[in-house]
Amino acid sequence: MTLIPFLEDNPNPNDNEIRQALSGNLCRCTGYQNIVKAVKLAASLQNSVHSAFPR
Repeated sequence: MTLIPFLEDNPNPNDNEIRQALSGNLCRCTGYQNIVKAVKLAASLQNSVHSAFPR
């Protein structure tokens, strides 16, 4: 749930911004690699939807 407002405020986050947004929620032992990829995919999909259906 943390990432919904994060992506609304920052629709094109870089890796460091994503890691910072997640820093209080997850263990850092994995480096967030797959999670960062998933957030980037979610941002891309969200941007595509917003482009196709502007508010």
